[in-house]
Amino acid sequence: MKKNNVKNIGIEADLPKNKCDDKHCPFHSSLKVRGRIFTGDVIKKYIKTVTVRWNYQIYVPKYERYMKKRSKIKAHNPICIEANIGDKVGIVECRPISKTKKFVVVKKLNGSAKEVKEK
Repeated sequence: MKKNNVKNIGIEADLPKNKCDDKHCPFHSSLKVRGRIFTGDVIKKYIKTVTVRWNYQIYVPKYERYMKKRSKIKAHNPICIEANIGDKVGIVECRPISKTKKFVVVKKLNGSAKEVKEK
């Protein structure tokens, strides 16, 4: 189960190559992940925090059409993953880390959000 002090968190995520001593890292500490999983784009970056936004559509029966919507969530950015603005990331729900952070970044997806939209 353990490999070089890196634990398997139970979802499909590549194990980070860098080591960190972050107490809120799901790979290198005791933080457990659970619940909802989202993929989105990093639009803001703070110290150990990122804001992730993703788009989705909902059906409006009255007009028989789909409406575009988007959501934003703040997520913890561990040192070993280090996501930057424009990256496409996967986030997973965890216990509350602070007042607004209830998610943690577990993987960076291939390419930045701009490169994925161009393809």
